Amino acid sequence: MKNLKFVILGFYFGFILIKSEAVSWYRIVEMFHFQSFHMFGVIASAILVGIISVIIIKKLNLKSFNNSTIDTLRKPLQFKANLFGGIIFGLGWSIIGACTAPLFVHLGAGNFVMIIPIIFAVLGTFSYGLLKQKLPH
Repeated sequence: MKNLKFVILGFYFGFILIKSEAVSWYRIVEMFHFQSFHMFGVIASAILVGIISVIIIKKLNLKSFNNSTIDTLRKPLQFKANLFGGIIFGLGWSIIGACTAPLFVHLGAGNFVMIIPIIFAVLGTFSYGLLKQKLPH
């Protein structure tokens, strides 16, 4: 099973999300009501890890798992696309109380009601694929 390392990494990521309370509906509501720094700290630390990782990738010219180069070129600013996409994502996140990865973490933790937002997230992805040419990019 050549993808076992990715499955193990996914379980570890889910464990970290649960233990850090990053998938807690109460923590997410606190964030959207500006009542707690907890989730902002989690997000800020993720941004910091991302910045450091990109710097290391660029400095050491690291390769991906399949030995191809990692593209770190800047993408052009797409103000409308980022604005509308961010609003839609934020609304979904605040209504459901979870973004994409935590949906699967909740499902794995036994919160089977999360299958409904997962289905709608997949439908939203397919809808985007169908409408992609008509959307501002």
